[in-house]
Amino acid sequence: MRLKSRLILRGAVILLVFAAMLFLPAGTLKFWEAWVFLGIVILPVVVFSIYYIKHDPQLMERRLQVTEKVKEQKVIMALVKVMFVAASLVPGLDHRFGWTHKLVGAVPTWLEIVGQALVLGGYLSSFWVMAVNRFASSTIQVEPGQTVVSGGPYALVRHPMYFSMVVMWLATSIALGSYVSLAFFALLVPFIVWRLLNEEKVLRQDLPGYDAYCQKTRFRLVPYVW
Repeated sequence: MRLKSRLILRGAVILLVFAAMLFLPAGTLKFWEAWVFLGIVILPVVVFSIYYIKHDPQLMERRLQVTEKVKEQKVIMALVKVMFVAASLVPGLDHRFGWTHKLVGAVPTWLEIVGQALVLGGYLSSFWVMAVNRFASSTIQVEPGQTVVSGGPYALVRHPMYFSMVVMWLATSIALGSYVSLAFFALLVPFIVWRLLNEEKVLRQDLPGYDAYCQKTRFRLVPYVW
């Protein structure tokens, strides 16, 4: 299947899966936060996919790879997928049964908008990472000709893509008006830490110059924290 067709198919599947995880638990389509969230998830992906198909199709091929080659990463990603699906069902259930409202009161609309903005910011920063590092694959691997990238977001943290993901995950609960789901999305963070520590082990072993880069860029995930 051609790259463009595969991207369209993947985008359609992502849209349907996200919509199902949000609206089915909610039991209604009257969930404006979910509609905005879906737009934020899909529209930037469409725009940047169109751009990269034309300018860097190899990068898009790497992003479409989902089969991990490292045994430990296979375990990590299997757990992440299960946890992510479980966490993604909670905002819809919260919308239906009003758990957040009953416990602490509704999330203010202005804060939901801030959450939506943070989700968008996380997505845009992930595309910045891909613009700087054309070897930014979805799986852990070192390819022939790959070099260490130390500029742009990589000058701040060694794993800026994971930082973007953490921001998006934690902001999603607020964006969808669910304080309750924040705890579930937060459970994903330790798995990201586990993944990046294992990834660093692979990169130190297989990517020349990565050790020196680690000494130069001290922080792994959060600037000036860790």
